[in-house]
Amino acid sequence: MKKISKLVTALALVLFTGSAFAAPEVGQPAPDFSMTDTNGNQVSLAELKGKVVVMEWTNHGCPYVKKHYNSENMQALQQQALDDDVVWVTVISSAPGKQGFVDAQEANEIASEKGASPAHLVLDPEGTLGKRYAARTTPHMFVINKDGDLAYMGGIDDKPTADRADIEGANNYVRAALNDIQRGTNVSTPTSRPYGCSVKYAS
Repeated sequence: MKKISKLVTALALVLFTGSAFAAPEVGQPAPDFSMTDTNGNQVSLAELKGKVVVMEWTNHGCPYVKKHYNSENMQALQQQALDDDVVWVTVISSAPGKQGFVDAQEANEIASEKGASPAHLVLDPEGTLGKRYAARTTPHMFVINKDGDLAYMGGIDDKPTADRADIEGANNYVRAALNDIQRGTNVSTPTSRPYGCSVKYAS
């Protein structure tokens, strides 16, 4: 039954992303990557081993993303990550002509205007990195532990709406995962359903 389940999952991933990459799994090594960020710096997951890493998929035009940035909820998480020596990587996988597509200068200007503080901002217009992680929504969040294994993937919290009022009282899965890792305990909620706008991959 497990083999059948994994086959169904793999087929679903191919149908969704058009990719034959294996679906990422919590407890397994996170998909590796090496890319150049919007400031011209190289960022490689292999070189970040020994650090906790957060991967955030974003699209500045998405109302669900606006919910978390206009309220400064996402910025607060990024600041917590910075304070705890966690490496935050924000990824934009919007394809040219699609909502959220920007060049490096535009991406940096938007991040500055929002007061965002990721360690790296990465453009992925071909969708290669997004498909490798099976990123489906903006936001879609991933937390990688110091061993390079995926410790959490899913939504930012348990309130799948675009309403800022729902942030208060929400269970923030990313914050909880980071806190669990800092304490050296198992992540209490390792997976959840991501919510938001669909990632605007090329057709």
